Amino acid sequence: MTNPIDGAALLNEVEAFHRRFNVFPTEAAYVAVALWDAHAHLISAFDGTARLAFLSPEPGSGKSRALEIVETLTPNAAMLVNASANALFRLVEASEGTPTLLFDEIDTVFGPKAGDNEPVRGFLNSGYRRGAKSLRCTGDGANQNAAWFSSFCAVAMAGLGSLPDTILTRSVIIRMRKRAPNEKAEPYRRRIHEKQGHALRDRLAEWAATVHLQVAEAWPEMPEGVCDRPADVWEPLLAVADAAGGHWPERARAACVELVTASQDTDETSLGIRLLTDLRDRVFCGADRMPTAVILEALLGMDDAPWADVDDKPLTARTLAKLLGQYVTPNNKPIKPRGIRTPSGFPKGYYADDLADAWERYCPPPPGKSATSATSATPQVSDGEPVAEPPTDSRHTAPGTDTRPLTLVR
Repeated sequence: MTNPIDGAALLNEVEAFHRRFNVFPTEAAYVAVALWDAHAHLISAFDGTARLAFLSPEPGSGKSRALEIVETLTPNAAMLVNASANALFRLVEASEGTPTLLFDEIDTVFGPKAGDNEPVRGFLNSGYRRGAKSLRCTGDGANQNAAWFSSFCAVAMAGLGSLPDTILTRSVIIRMRKRAPNEKAEPYRRRIHEKQGHALRDRLAEWAATVHLQVAEAWPEMPEGVCDRPADVWEPLLAVADAAGGHWPERARAACVELVTASQDTDETSLGIRLLTDLRDRVFCGADRMPTAVILEALLGMDDAPWADVDDKPLTARTLAKLLGQYVTPNNKPIKPRGIRTPSGFPKGYYADDLADAWERYCPPPPGKSATSATSATPQVSDGEPVAEPPTDSRHTAPGTDTRPLTLVR
């Protein structure tokens, strides 16, 4: 009778193998990548799979090397630089077994010069959940038949810059950086080290077979505050950690919190949420209504914000209305500019009551209240005339122009 495999010790070896050749930015990254390698061997046990994204702003940051090491440790690994969606569907359906797809230079697929790659984006988006299928035509010439193709498989990516937001939200993101002079890594020699990685890969496969049922029936407890899409992403990794035991459940949850928080802190994917948050925390600041001209003046004056360069031009009233129109008021109607009574006329603007529901649903928690009052923080029009009214107990739910006079703040 063979001795059972110690999952925690095996994951320790996988992590140590990465540490020989990869310099990751944080300890959490080593934990996440080791768990991701193991989860690829258990893909059939999960309802979902996390994408793994090695991203950096500059070349030479170790992204491709990270993928090379992942390649040696994962089952049916297929290293890709470019591929059509149809080829990817057929690869997933091939009889050799579910592949682990490794996309190097993913920026050539989704970068600004990549052109239309919506089919590949659709493949990557849909394939993170079991049961996702796409309809394709098969056959020769006029003899065509419709067939369903699965896209569910483990995918790791490496590239410069960023990725489409729909892919980032399905990914564990490792933001790579150039090695510092004091950071050393062992040179990777494929002829020598690939065999060592494959030996670990085979032991991972053997261990995975012994815990497959346990993992398939697991409902891992999420760290506090991790829910919705991040919870979907991390569920298979935490299930692997729990099955391995030892210190891995604790380390996995700490890594989960750290990497999820980091992805939210650096998230540049939603211009709409950034706009809502800036309006709440830096423009309205407690005021109950604000003319569009004042909103634009405040937004365009933010040096650390993207509003001076939205699609290569400053934010306009039309673009502002388009962005906010994606969200709805508490009455479930699109947010639109409405008339505001001011001493100088009836300009169009926005009401805090209309934005309140979107603020609550989409924005991160507001920062702590400043000692400066909301009134004194309220933006002013260019001629110095105050235009914002402090909050009142009234609510504006009727469409059209509000005819109440706007209280001046002196």
